[in-house]
Amino acid sequence: MEKMPKLYVEVPKEGCIENNKASRDCLIIMNNVEVWLRKGESIPEFIDVEKARFLAKEVYDRFYLYVDRLEGRMEVDAVLVLPDGRTRIYLRKGDELLLLPVEGYTKTLIANVGNRVRTGDVFAAVTTKKGEVHYLKPPKTGTVVFIDEITNRPHYVYYILPEE
Repeated sequence: MEKMPKLYVEVPKEGCIENNKASRDCLIIMNNVEVWLRKGESIPEFIDVEKARFLAKEVYDRFYLYVDRLEGRMEVDAVLVLPDGRTRIYLRKGDELLLLPVEGYTKTLIANVGNRVRTGDVFAAVTTKKGEVHYLKPPKTGTVVFIDEITNRPHYVYYILPEE
């Protein structure tokens, strides 16, 4: 089974710390310093909790809750940690995402989360009931940050963070 990325989303400080200890896995960012804490670990003394930003670990499958799907913009700051444990994707509140639907009789997902897709690259293939195969290509180069499976209509939506 494939490992899932980890998702950290912005929360108020009370959503991350209690009595100077982490109440859940969280990330504290102050200026250019990142402190990754597991539940129960103490906050380092050099962190000023009034100036720091707090991101708490969230279930990755809930990523879509933090995106305005009408405008395709992030509603909070977020960090994705890919399964390799080293690669991180930083998303800022207001970042615009490309939401690309994959609908058809059968669907083949080619690009996965963390993959960079260029304008001419194929990220998915769709087969129609007539047997025609259509290859889907993104309008802009970017990185796949989430693939949402819509259950009431069997199709997928790719969330791609475009490069500037």
